[in-house]
Amino acid sequence: MASRKTTRSETTGLREFLSLEQQRAWLEGAPLDDADERQESVELRFKYLPRYHKLLGRPQAEEVLNLLATYGRECLPMPRRTERYWWSVSCLPSTSDKPLVRVNASWMEFFTLYADGDGMRGRFILHLSDFTTDGSVTPEQLDESLVEQGALVPEDVGWFFPNGADMFGIKVRGAASLHKMLASPHLLRAIRRFNLTHMNRGRNAYQASHSYSVADHMIGG
Repeated sequence: MASRKTTRSETTGLREFLSLEQQRAWLEGAPLDDADERQESVELRFKYLPRYHKLLGRPQAEEVLNLLATYGRECLPMPRRTERYWWSVSCLPSTSDKPLVRVNASWMEFFTLYADGDGMRGRFILHLSDFTTDGSVTPEQLDESLVEQGALVPEDVGWFFPNGADMFGIKVRGAASLHKMLASPHLLRAIRRFNLTHMNRGRNAYQASHSYSVADHMIGG
C-alpha cells in the first residue's frame, strides 16, 4: 500500500499548528488555547519605542489602543503564538497614507486606523463574497445594507474594491462606529475568514516593522 505524502499546501501557514477543523471552529467563535509566553525581539521593541511614545501624544491614542485590543482579542487566532511571524502591527508607519497603526499578515493589510482631525477613521480589507447577496465576487451584487448595518449610522460607512479576486474594502468614520462594527457578528466572522485566508498563505512579510509596545495592548502585555 502506497504511503500518503504530505503536500506543501497542507502545512503552509497556520496549518503548521492549527488543523483546518480548529480553524473552522475558531471562525465560528470557538476559543483557542494560546501560548503562555511571547517570543520577543528586544531590538525591535526599542527600535519602535519612540514611535509608540509619539502615538501616545496623539488625541486618538486611547481609542486606537482600545480598538486594537478588541481586534487582537477577537480577530487574530492565538495572537501570542502567532505574533510577529504570522501577523504584525506597525506604529505610525512611513507610508504615503500616513496611518496611525496598521495590522498586516503575509503580504496583506488587514486593519488600518487613521487620524481624522482630532477623531479617527478606519479601514478593513475583507472578502467581497461575504457581502454580496449571492456569495459571488461580483461588485454589482454588493448588499449595501449588510455593509452599513454594523455602524451607528449608514453615513459612517463607505467601501471600495481593491485589485484582486474576492477583495473588498470597508471604510468607517468615527471610533463609536468602529467599535460597533467590531461587535457585529457578520463583520467579525468576515474579518476572521479573511485573516485566516492570508495567514494561511505563509509567514508575515512585515515582521521587521512590528511594534511590540502597540502589540502589548492587543494581547495583554
